[in-house]
Amino acid sequence: MTHRFPLAIAHSGVVALLIAGSIIGFASSSSAVAGDDPEGGLFGLWEPFAPSENPNIEERRVLGKILFWDEQLSSDNTISCGTCHITESDGVDPRIGVNPSFDGIFATPDDVMGSPGLILTDSNGEYLRSDLYDLEPQVTGRRSMSNFISMYAGNLFWDGRAEGSYIDPLTGETLSLASAGLEVQSLMPILNDVEMSHLGRNWADVTAKLETVKPLALASDIPQDMLDAIAANDSYPALFEQAFGDPEVTPARIGYAIANYERTLVPNQTPWDVWVGGDSNGMSEKQLAGWERYRSSTCNDCHVAPLFTTMAFAVDGVRPVEEDRGRQIVTGVGFERGAFRMSSLRNMGNRDRFMHTGGLESLDDVFDFYGHRNGQMPSPENLDFRLFFPILFSAEDEEIVKHFLNTGLTDPRLAAQTFPFDRPTLQSELIDNPLVIDTGSMGSGGFVPKMIAVTPPNIGNTEFKIGLDFALGGAQAWVAISSSPPVSGVVAQDELVGPIDLNGMGNGDGFGTMFYPLDDPAMDGQTFYMQWVVADPGAVGGFALSDVAEVVPFCSMIASCAIPCPADLNNDGELDFFDVSAFLAAYSANDPSADFNGDGNFNFFDVAAFLNAFGAGCP
Repeated sequence: MTHRFPLAIAHSGVVALLIAGSIIGFASSSSAVAGDDPEGGLFGLWEPFAPSENPNIEERRVLGKILFWDEQLSSDNTISCGTCHITESDGVDPRIGVNPSFDGIFATPDDVMGSPGLILTDSNGEYLRSDLYDLEPQVTGRRSMSNFISMYAGNLFWDGRAEGSYIDPLTGETLSLASAGLEVQSLMPILNDVEMSHLGRNWADVTAKLETVKPLALASDIPQDMLDAIAANDSYPALFEQAFGDPEVTPARIGYAIANYERTLVPNQTPWDVWVGGDSNGMSEKQLAGWERYRSSTCNDCHVAPLFTTMAFAVDGVRPVEEDRGRQIVTGVGFERGAFRMSSLRNMGNRDRFMHTGGLESLDDVFDFYGHRNGQMPSPENLDFRLFFPILFSAEDEEIVKHFLNTGLTDPRLAAQTFPFDRPTLQSELIDNPLVIDTGSMGSGGFVPKMIAVTPPNIGNTEFKIGLDFALGGAQAWVAISSSPPVSGVVAQDELVGPIDLNGMGNGDGFGTMFYPLDDPAMDGQTFYMQWVVADPGAVGGFALSDVAEVVPFCSMIASCAIPCPADLNNDGELDFFDVSAFLAAYSANDPSADFNGDGNFNFFDVAAFLNAFGAGCP
C-alpha cells in the first residue's frame, strides 16, 4: 500500500500543499491497518527509520538511555538531556524559565517560556555575570519540543537546524548520509553554553569526564535495564566497549547511542492507535465522535494522522515574524521567514504550554488563538493562508474535539513511566543538596553577599564548587568550612579556603567561585557547612558574611564510594603482573586511572601510591 502525507510550506502568506509520495516502509506489526476505519487506509506509527551505520542494538540503546538521563553529561552536573524532555510531560520541559527574547526586556509580550539551563561560566568553570541573567540560570530562546515523534523527522528543532549528514565532530568524516537527524541533534545541546556547557567546552572535555565518572552517579529510582547494564559494566568505557566493541568514548558514539535510545520511544499505544489497529473498542464513543469531527476540520490539514503533524514548516503567527525568523535563520530562504515546524498533537494532554514560545498555557488558549477570540489573534505578517480566518467549532463540537485531543492521543505509558518510557529520578528533582540557609550579614551599600550552591556534591566530583554574588567588587574573600552547624548564622572557621580575589567593581557587584574537590570516600554522608567571608570595610567588624550552604557529600546512588582493591586495575579480583602492566600502560598514557594520589599529576608519588596499594593486597 502506498501512504501519502500532505506537507505545507509557507511562502509569503501562500501555502503550497504538496504530497510526499510513497514513504518507504510499512506499519509495524503493533500498528496494523484498521479494518474498522470507515474510509480505510489509516494506519498507526511505523517502525522508525535508522541509518544503516546505527542499527537497533540493545547495548547501544541502554547506553544511550544512560547517557540521556545522566546529569554528569553537563559541565556542572545539573542538566541531563532528559531534564528538558521529561517523560510524563510528553517529552517537553515542565520547568519554566523566562527568556526576554527579541526586545531583551523581561515581562513584555515577546517573552518566551523556555528551559532553564546553566549559570554562565567561563572555560575554567568559574561563574560569569550574564548580561541578561546575572548569576542566575540562563534560559533557552524557545520552548523544548517533544522528543517522542522526533525520529520521524528528517530535520529537528523548531527551525530544523539539525539536518543533513552525520559528521564526526573530531575527524570531519561523514558517518551517516541518511535518516540521521537524531544523531545530529543529540550532540548539539552538549556543547551549548546555555543548555549544558561552560564557555569553550570541547569534546575532549566531555569524553575525558565520561571516562572517569560513575555512570548515573547522581540518579535514583533507576530502571532495571539501566541497573543491569551498569552492574555488568560499571564505567562508561566498559559500557562503550559493550556497545561498540572497544572502550573508546567518542562524541560520534555518544550521538549514535542517544539516537538509538530515542528511536525506541514510539508512543503508539494511545486509544487512537488501539482503535486504528483494529480494536473497535479502542476509543470511547466520545473519543470517536471527537476524532470524526477533528478529521473533517481545518486542524487536520496540518496535523495529519498518524503522526498528527506533517513535519513541515509554516508561519502560525503566534508572534510577529521579526521577533524570531525561525527556519529562515537556517536556510536563508525568504519564504521561510518566521516558519516553524508543526508540532505533533500526540500526547498533548500531558503538556502545560504550547507553541515555540510556550506562550499559550492551555488547550483552551490554543482554540482561542486559532479561533481569533478572547483577545487571541495571530500576527498577520506572512501568515499561513489557512489561518487568515478563524477556525471555529460549535460549543458541543469543540468540547468533544478537545476531549479527543486530551485523551484519545495520549499513550498511558508516559504518565505511568513504563518501559520504554521509564526513567530515573534526577538529582535536580530531589530536595536541594546543597541546601542554602538564609542568613548572612551586610556589607558596603547594604548588600548581603549571596551564596550560589547548585552543583551536586557527589564524591568523586573534583570540580564541586560554590559561588558568590552581591559582594564588594574587587575585594578578597575566603570560604569558611566546618562540620559544626552555624552559630547565630556564622560558620566556624575550622577550614578556611582562600584568599579568592572577587570579580566586579563596587558595592554589590562582587562575585567569585570556590572549587572544593570531593575526592575522599570518608566524606560520604557527613554534613559540612560553608560560608563566604568577604573583607569589606563597610561591614560590621570589617567582614561581610554570605548565607550558608549545607553540603552532604554522597556516593553514587547505585554504587559504593569505596574502591575495595584500588590496585586491581584489571578488575579480576587478584593482584598480579597484569595489574602492574595495566598501571604502567596507564601511567605512560597519562590516564587518570594511574593518578593514584589524585593530584592531577603523574610522577613518583603515583608510583609509590600504587606500590603501597599493591602491597596492601585485596580484602
